[in-house]
Amino acid sequence: MRRQTFPPPRNPMAALFQKAAESLTTSLTVHSTHYYQCTGRHFLNYLDVQYPRVRSLEKLRRDPQILGWFSLLRSRQPSLAKMTYSHYVIRLRRILEELAWTHGVPSLTRLVRADDIPRPDMCLPRPLTAEHDQLIQQELLRRDDWLGNALLLLRHTGMRIGECIDLPFDCLRRIGQDQWAVHVPLGKLRTERLVPADAFVCGIVQRLQRLRSQHERVRDGFLLARSRGRTRVGYELRLALHQIAATVGIATRIVPHQFRHTFATEMLRAGVSLPVLMKLLGHKTPKMTLRYLEVSLADVQREFQLAQSEPRHLAPAPKTLSTSLAADLSGFLASLHTAQHVLEMFRRTLPVGSKRRLLERLANRLTKITSEAQTIDYQ
Repeated sequence: MRRQTFPPPRNPMAALFQKAAESLTTSLTVHSTHYYQCTGRHFLNYLDVQYPRVRSLEKLRRDPQILGWFSLLRSRQPSLAKMTYSHYVIRLRRILEELAWTHGVPSLTRLVRADDIPRPDMCLPRPLTAEHDQLIQQELLRRDDWLGNALLLLRHTGMRIGECIDLPFDCLRRIGQDQWAVHVPLGKLRTERLVPADAFVCGIVQRLQRLRSQHERVRDGFLLARSRGRTRVGYELRLALHQIAATVGIATRIVPHQFRHTFATEMLRAGVSLPVLMKLLGHKTPKMTLRYLEVSLADVQREFQLAQSEPRHLAPAPKTLSTSLAADLSGFLASLHTAQHVLEMFRRTLPVGSKRRLLERLANRLTKITSEAQTIDYQ
């Protein structure tokens, strides 16, 4: 999304919109704060031109003010991308909801509806082909400059390009004996994480540290120099990748984010589980992680054959309860385990609701009883 700045509106609601934007973005980045404020200014400037008599929250209406603003956004030239348009609508909706409850105007919550937000496109995974991946990495290694090493770091850690740009100079952390990780600071989802680093990744980070120390006098604490600004670093990384792709004869357009897809797919094929992969990528939901994974027919065939040759089960079924159980501690524990198994199987057959939650509470009690019973010193 292009960073834009809109002039301050003359509308008396401007202070209210700015305060609501500040409240919504208290825990977000300065960039998010800027976008929320720009959305409010853009909407109020539109009101000043088209509906100058609308000077209070109570006079706002869905038709024509809100719908008219939507039409203005859709008529922009060059046209806004669907995601950019969606972000404008979402931000205005949240600002109006904030104003509705802070200023006691409940009608504001109905001005922007959920169906006003376009559904996102279903984007397919875009990992590099094995051939393209090999060609690009060979050229990056040959260049061995800060741009090449930064792109290699993206490829072998799965970081977002913005996270790489914001890496601190001392991002390489020791987490154990001969174990290292790259500390990824607060990023897109306001989360930070440690990405395990092998010897190759450690070498890349150390190379970038040496290049930064030798050729950059400014000590701003970042691994990548940003003498001409943060945005310029991202531009240079994207431009370098385009040039490298052209150098090795790749006609298709390659972007740095495809390294993230390639890393995720590579980790999946190496046997990394979905929960761990979520942590590596810094995702909050499995749905987002699945968008990055390319599962080919060869992957399906390999997993199918593995399941047939080495079947795995989460937990074996307990021994069938019979009347021949001994009246001792082992028989008591066996009965508890059987009860837990039967209860869990029955709970899974129920729809989500109060009955299922009740059985879940009972299962927790059985777990506690079993745990206490195992501490009995029976002789």
